Amino acid sequence: MGLFDFLGKKKDDAAPAARKAPKDVPRLSRLAGDKMAQNYDRQEAIDELAKAKTPEAAEGLLRRFAFTMEPSITDQDEKEAAAEGIVAAGEAAIEPIRRYCARAESLTWPLKILRRIVPADQIVDELLALLDEFDVEYMRNPEPKIQLISVLEEYPSNDVRVAVEPFLTDVNETVRFHAAVTVFSMNDESSVPALVKALAEEESLRVKNRIATGLVDKAWRVPKDLDATCRSALPPGFTLDGERVRRL
Repeated sequence: MGLFDFLGKKKDDAAPAARKAPKDVPRLSRLAGDKMAQNYDRQEAIDELAKAKTPEAAEGLLRRFAFTMEPSITDQDEKEAAAEGIVAAGEAAIEPIRRYCARAESLTWPLKILRRIVPADQIVDELLALLDEFDVEYMRNPEPKIQLISVLEEYPSNDVRVAVEPFLTDVNETVRFHAAVTVFSMNDESSVPALVKALAEEESLRVKNRIATGLVDKAWRVPKDLDATCRSALPPGFTLDGERVRRL
C-alpha cells in the first residue's frame, strides 16, 4: 500500500466520526424537530443524535415530542427511537428534560423517560420539583399539570399528599378531579380537612361525587368542627352519618 493510499484510507475512515461531531448537533436537532422534513431525514437525524449521548443531543431529541403526525405508526416509531436515545444519555439528559417540561404542551413522553433515568429513590423529589412550577391559577393548557398529578398517583407519600392537596381548588375542573384521585391514592386520613374544604367550594357535580365517593370508600372520619360544612356540601345521594359519609 502506498503512502497516499494509506492517507486516503485514514481520511475515509474518519469521515463517519466527523458526521457525528458535536458541531452537527444543532442541524440534526432542527431536523428531528421538523414536522415538515422527510420521514427518512428526520429518522436519520434521530438515530445520529441518539448515538451522541450528550445533553445537547438529548435536548434535540426532545423536540420530536412537540408534534404528532400521520401515519400514527411512524409517529410512534420516531418517538420511541427518540426516547431510547435520551435514556441512553442517562443523567446527562435530566437537565434538558427539566427545561423541556417547563414549556412543553404535553409531558407524557418526558415523564416516561424521566422515570427510566432517575433512580427510584429520587423520582418523587424530581416530580415534585416539576409540580412546584405550577400554581392553581388559570393556564391556557392545563394538560401538563394534569399529567404530572396523575403520575404522582403512583407514589403514595406524605410529601406528595401535601403537594397535591392545593390543586383540589385549582381553577380547572379536570385538574381538581385528578387531584382528588391522587389525594385519595395517598391513603392518608389527614387529607379530610382539605377534601371537605374543596367539597364546600366545588361547583362541579363530577368532582363533588368523586370526593364524596372517596370519603365513603375510605370510611375516613370527618372532624366534628367540619360536620356542618361537610353535611351541607355533599352532593345528592350522600349523607353524613355520625363521623362518616355514606350513600343514601
